[in-house]
Amino acid sequence: MISMAADPGRRRFLALLGATLATPMAGSARAEPQATLFAAASTTEAITAVAATFAADGHGILRPVLAASSTLAQQIVRGAPADLYLSANGAWMDFLAMRGAIEANSRIDLLSNRLVLIAPADSSLSLRIESGFGLAAALGDGRLAMGEPTHVPAGIYAKSALQALGVWAQAAPRAAYMADVRATLALVERGEAVAGIVYATDAAASRKVRIVDTFPTNSHPPITYPLAIIAGRRTPETIALYEYLRGAEAQVIFRAHGFMPIASGA
Repeated sequence: MISMAADPGRRRFLALLGATLATPMAGSARAEPQATLFAAASTTEAITAVAATFAADGHGILRPVLAASSTLAQQIVRGAPADLYLSANGAWMDFLAMRGAIEANSRIDLLSNRLVLIAPADSSLSLRIESGFGLAAALGDGRLAMGEPTHVPAGIYAKSALQALGVWAQAAPRAAYMADVRATLALVERGEAVAGIVYATDAAASRKVRIVDTFPTNSHPPITYPLAIIAGRRTPETIALYEYLRGAEAQVIFRAHGFMPIASGA
């Protein structure tokens, strides 16, 4: 006589029963609330830190998507699943507003930044940024790394500043245009450019570069980071993240990474 315990079919049945009893029913586990933030590449370290504290404080999951502001805005228009957008300049937020892609009454200026000239950490480059300063001579046969000035915010600010200071015509032939500010930073870090123009926060995030000097604030438009909720994405999770980004705890993190907070929900 064959025992039930020795029956292969019986053993499979008992195994399946045990697995069923040990596994929670589908949907019984509560999913954590999530919100997706499309944010300018220059905010990478700060937003990563904010995401960690947002989760640690029990608010849910902040899913950051970090890239050039222009790239993100174009992706949003094409239907990318963003809940909020944090741009490195107002023009790309205007681009979305004109297409009805943001909630207009949610738009605020969240942060500000400074524009700096950097060089590799071991470079001896020394310049004082002022009208007519000798940037072209300092570059020699080398390159000036900067964002692409037709659509990358850091590049737009950089070209504006160099024009205002009267050195754009001399510097432009030596410019190496990059897809975003972090690509600019990387080119200088590798020593493939004599100098580069990035935000002060980018320079602070790298030990491989040093700040040569800071551009006068009146040489370019104010560097502001507008934040807005994407049209049709107003959910409790989105609102929670929106308010958190404006609040005191996030502001402390932004300041620690070199940003100057503007808006406060506190």
